[in-house]
Amino acid sequence: MGYFLDVVLPIPLERLFTYQISEQEAGFIQKGMRVAVPFGKSKIYTALAYNIHQNRPEAYDAKEIYQILDEKPLVNQTQFRHWEWIAQYYMCTLGEVVRSALPSAFLLESETLVLLNKDHEINDLELQDDEFLVFEALQHQSALKIGEISGIIDKKNVLPLVNRLVQKGVVRQKEELYDQYKPKLVRYVRLSNAFDDESKLEELLHDLTRAPKQSQVVLSLFQIQATSKKPIPISVLEKESGSSKAVIKTLIDKSVLEEYFIRTDRVQHEASQADQNISLNSLQSKAFEAIEESFLNHKTALLHGVTSSGKTEVYIKLIEKCLDQGKQALYLLPEIALTSQLIDRLRRYFGDKVAVYHSKYSAHERVEAWNNVLNKAEKAQIVIGARSSLFLPFANLGLIVVDEEHENSFKQFDPAPRYHARDAAIVLASFHQANCVLGSATPSIESMDNVRKGKYGYAHITNRYGNVLLPDINLVDIKEATRKKRMKGHFSETLFNAIADTLEEGEQVILFQNRRGFSPIVECTTCGHVAQCPNCDVSLTYHQHRNQLRCHYCGYHMALQNNCGACGSFTLDKKGFGTEQIQEELKELFPEAKVGRMDLDTTRGKYAYEKIISAFEQQEMDILVGTQMVTKGLDFRNVSLVGIMNADSLLNFPDYRAHERSFQMLTQVAGRAGRTKKRGKVLIQTYNPYHQILQQVTTNDYDKMFNEQRYEREQFKYPPIVRIIKLTLKDKDFNKLNEAAQWFAGSLQNVLKQQVLGPEYPAVARVRREYLKNIVVKIPRTQSAAQTKNSIKRIEKSFNAISKYKSVRLVYNVDHI
Repeated sequence: MGYFLDVVLPIPLERLFTYQISEQEAGFIQKGMRVAVPFGKSKIYTALAYNIHQNRPEAYDAKEIYQILDEKPLVNQTQFRHWEWIAQYYMCTLGEVVRSALPSAFLLESETLVLLNKDHEINDLELQDDEFLVFEALQHQSALKIGEISGIIDKKNVLPLVNRLVQKGVVRQKEELYDQYKPKLVRYVRLSNAFDDESKLEELLHDLTRAPKQSQVVLSLFQIQATSKKPIPISVLEKESGSSKAVIKTLIDKSVLEEYFIRTDRVQHEASQADQNISLNSLQSKAFEAIEESFLNHKTALLHGVTSSGKTEVYIKLIEKCLDQGKQALYLLPEIALTSQLIDRLRRYFGDKVAVYHSKYSAHERVEAWNNVLNKAEKAQIVIGARSSLFLPFANLGLIVVDEEHENSFKQFDPAPRYHARDAAIVLASFHQANCVLGSATPSIESMDNVRKGKYGYAHITNRYGNVLLPDINLVDIKEATRKKRMKGHFSETLFNAIADTLEEGEQVILFQNRRGFSPIVECTTCGHVAQCPNCDVSLTYHQHRNQLRCHYCGYHMALQNNCGACGSFTLDKKGFGTEQIQEELKELFPEAKVGRMDLDTTRGKYAYEKIISAFEQQEMDILVGTQMVTKGLDFRNVSLVGIMNADSLLNFPDYRAHERSFQMLTQVAGRAGRTKKRGKVLIQTYNPYHQILQQVTTNDYDKMFNEQRYEREQFKYPPIVRIIKLTLKDKDFNKLNEAAQWFAGSLQNVLKQQVLGPEYPAVARVRREYLKNIVVKIPRTQSAAQTKNSIKRIEKSFNAISKYKSVRLVYNVDHI
């Protein structure tokens, strides 16, 4: 009997694949190592070793593996358990979880190389034009990649051409594995050993008198060595001596200097001195004790503290205790924007033990963070990150902190796995027998419901740190102001005067508008035509700084036309307003003030968040206009006024969570005001100031909001009363999609009876040329969710067997939010 290895491939297929291995390989390979395996006709993939056995597969002949890529496992057993739970709970495949979890640099894929076939006589007159171009290029180059051929003939799809050349015997194909990760090596320099002897050194300096620049480099090297015992990078020597790389290279070529390389991490943080003096006030101490008690009872704890109540200090104390026990801690945040502020705060307390992990990091930086956690490095005792940091290879995790746990950014939307980081973190903590604390000023209805049921522990901080008063929140009725023509652009008189007063006192302002761009609709006032996206069912948003109309769903863009595309008249009017328009209006109303903007358009770059946040912190800007990014737990000391441009757009959203979200978002934005001694002020502009949610925001009445929302959800059967699975069907053919959705919903109704809603079109019914249709399945808490999911999977199998529905894609979103 031979040995066989089951592997997980990073592709969306349900099953494991089996490969043949030798006895020696069977003795060496462990679960969690990477192996390169051939798959399909000629592809090579990186797979994870899963299980070694001696059962030959019956359906196919097992191929041999290509090579073993690791010396020791890259993924540990607890990670596998957690990933399997994610795949099973969120109804996706283990391969999809692996692709999402591992940094892309670990997943080497083969690249097809095209080489000239030397054994074949080629008559170049028989070749077509584009074939001849490739043939000619191969005369000068030994091999071409597919991407390079695409560039030569200026076509995207070149595979038919390559296949023709292979059939004619002109070229042959070869698969080559590319390792994407290269460690960063820094060049250092030292004096050659030959000059250790003083007489030799004297001779050298005498010889160099004719080459003053080279002499200067050697003398500079002595000076640096005298002040520092550290290795000397070439870049430092070049700067100190004022010479060029060429001069240093000449000395290396003459063997006067020796160069050598040291491997360094790409992410370097300034070593800061740990400052351990942190004292909690009485409210924080009470909360800390309540959380500790929950941990003793093996419960997840919810820390409900008003904005600016000092929750971070409580987390720091908990992390400190966790590190004292020799364990690792994970601090999850919803937004990358928050990490830059928090890293500085945590470094102040923990020095260099803090590592960061999120998607704005390059593939190389993520590999280094992964390896540091895997090797339990000193610099990765605490990991701060967005949701993807859940997948890191923790060996002895002691604590997970989920800050701002109500945030919907914790839910992954595309691609699969569509997991919720808060829920997945609680499961990960249970696998590690670790503690988990959720924190928020406005906890989600689900978490608070778990507290009321006694499933979670609870700690409450009712006052702001240092007894600073909560901001004074006022509603401004813009319906009246508009009727009396008292609006300046989109600013009511009240908000305009408040901004003027704040700026006069040298304080800062944050303005919140939950829409980016300049205006969402450009309409012709003659015929009523609105510019639409050709790929999606939405109007195009006007972006002034590029003078473009853009689609926020697929990225389609076009230049703004001067006249109407339908009737040709020049009467184009811009309706609605986004962050860009607010910024423009502010520049006209307050020409002296410096106005910044923080939305998706201004935070594209790697360090863009940090630049905007630090500029605002250092008071280089007076007013910051932003989308929901400005609501997330940022801590600005000098902000005394927060303005919400229009609260109604949040409230009138067609979603069962709209009211809960509005309460959370408005309370969070309000919480940015007056975080030091002086009481802050918040103005909310609305057409409906008597709305219950807005009244609850002004009085900060979380309990009333919770009770009302929970009662409504009980009546209409929504979470947390039931569980929800949303199924989305997608296809380019409108009629086929309707038929398929009807079939699927009918089959679900036969099995699950009353719990199926739909099929129904979403608000945006076509995205990227694909029509969408949703079906919602509600699962009562009394019913087994696992069995219901299995029933849905069985229906999907029957659905996939119908040939005419082959092109219809099905997407599952479990616990849809």
